[in-house]
Amino acid sequence: MKVANTIDIKNKRAGFEYAFIEKYSAGIQLTGTEIKSVRDGKVNFTDSFCVIHDAEIFVKNMHISQYTEGSYNNHEPKRTRKLLLTKKEIKKLTNKMKEKGLTIVPIRIFISERGFAKLEIALARGKKSYDKRQDMKEKDAKRAIREY
Repeated sequence: MKVANTIDIKNKRAGFEYAFIEKYSAGIQLTGTEIKSVRDGKVNFTDSFCVIHDAEIFVKNMHISQYTEGSYNNHEPKRTRKLLLTKKEIKKLTNKMKEKGLTIVPIRIFISERGFAKLEIALARGKKSYDKRQDMKEKDAKRAIREY
């Protein structure tokens, strides 16, 4: 059974604000109305981040809009959602998080070939303002080259 995986929602702001060190693909625990909203493409990553608590990893502040056809048992849009990673990966992330200035940010959400919602997360370090300016200069230069 192959599901068309047309959903690929990216967190563009994270690429501007952070330098990615390592990337992981994690499953995400969703309710029935949440997965329907994800398949409709109604996800917002603004101010979302990941935390590790009791050897489990959670994503906070990720807004998944309520499903329009949902009834009284519709989901809460900004609830904390559990991510599904192996114990080895969580332990590795926990050890890396002890370094100063590192955080875990969600990069994109997509539907896998098997039809499951996956969240790509990255271990990231915040960029300084001069790093951001340098990235903007490079982007402008690439755009200028494409135009000619």
